[in-house]
Amino acid sequence: MKTITFTDITLREEAHRIDNALSFKEKIEIAKQLDKLQVDAIEFAPLQDEKTDTLLIKTIASLVHNSTVALPIALNPQSIETSWEAIKNATHPRLVVNVPVSPIQMAYTCQKKAPAVLEMISSLISAAKKLCPEVEFSAEDAARSEEDFLSLAIQAAIEAGATIISICDTAGAMMPDEFKAFIERLYEQIPSLKKVTLSVQCSDTLHVAAACSIQAVQAGATNIKAAASSASYATLFAAANIIRHRGDMLGLRCNLKFTEMQRIIRQINWITQTRRAQSTPFENGANNSNLQISLDKNDSLETIIKATHQLGYDLSEEDNIKVYEAFCNVASKKNIGTKEFDAIIASTALQVPSTYKLISYVINSGNVINASANIQLERNGQPISGICTGDGPIDASFIAIEQIVGHHYELDDFQIQAVTEGREAMGSALVRLRSNGRLYSGNGTSTDIIGASIKAYLNALNKIVYEEEIVE
Repeated sequence: MKTITFTDITLREEAHRIDNALSFKEKIEIAKQLDKLQVDAIEFAPLQDEKTDTLLIKTIASLVHNSTVALPIALNPQSIETSWEAIKNATHPRLVVNVPVSPIQMAYTCQKKAPAVLEMISSLISAAKKLCPEVEFSAEDAARSEEDFLSLAIQAAIEAGATIISICDTAGAMMPDEFKAFIERLYEQIPSLKKVTLSVQCSDTLHVAAACSIQAVQAGATNIKAAASSASYATLFAAANIIRHRGDMLGLRCNLKFTEMQRIIRQINWITQTRRAQSTPFENGANNSNLQISLDKNDSLETIIKATHQLGYDLSEEDNIKVYEAFCNVASKKNIGTKEFDAIIASTALQVPSTYKLISYVINSGNVINASANIQLERNGQPISGICTGDGPIDASFIAIEQIVGHHYELDDFQIQAVTEGREAMGSALVRLRSNGRLYSGNGTSTDIIGASIKAYLNALNKIVYEEEIVE
């Protein structure tokens, strides 16, 4: 029985979308779901915004344990080290070298002729191999290449140290039997191809991408690139479903969890296809994380730092120590769960002067009117105000603050809970905002839960503003 592996390219393809772009939290949730499905590798897009994208990849790398984290490099030597820094702490890291091999794409994308492209392939893969033990060469638009040149390119990649070769039918113009014959010819022309993993990626232009992928497997390939949510490539469900139902007859198996596949893919599709409202700070795609943390007084500083990373924080050494000291004070009395630990971080880490101070707020809400918020803040001694409507009083309040600040921040999480009992009970709110991918949390308490929420938002906002002003 031949085992087929799967590389999911959902997050790579979603990075190209301009409208309805995924939030930081949604990308992390998709990666976690794919890891739970036991997809063999998750491929991302090359780093664009170095600071934000590197933080995203590092965060995902710390959360993904089953899947390989595959990161393509840009076509220059400088990006190799930057990309490696982003994935080096992953359980299974992989660098990917994507190079077009058809004449038209080489001229358009690389502005190079065939000999120079061969030299570039060897140079990039050799440099990547010095840092990362697993390097993939992806031959883009291979189905429209000149086969003699394609053979030379693959040979050069293998000699340079590539352990995975991907053949891409970028145009999606081949029928299944044609693609199978194409793969068989490559095996005949390149004997060393049998010593490495051969992967295939088929566009779904003719709606036969899954069939082409399975035919390529019949010809010798052992990895299929597919997307849990895609209209352009073979879908993960379609390709895996063929193996699920016809695997015994074809002599094929895979490691995907079939019992959870439909639910997970349905959830990923919901995240990627949910329309994001432009008028609210609340995201519509990902549910709150199911991450459960349990800490007690015997846990060390290293354990606490690891827990902060699990929650998505990237704290300084000084703040890590402050969080640990505050944790020890609370943990001496009781065990600490996820919400309590998040609150400790919010009230301890990055305590800064208040750039924005709350002066007043007036909320109008009811079952027959849209909720509205009139917020008045103070900055540098000057009062500034905003009036907005929203889907509920807290939504309206956050939108009003965004109007005052003139900036939208991704709302990663929002929690409210009672901290005392009785008629004068105090409510506690925790707000987590993201700026440039980094997580900032704030908390607030009040007998009025709306007031607590506004204070929590401002607490997180002030941390962002303080750091941005330092950078400037």
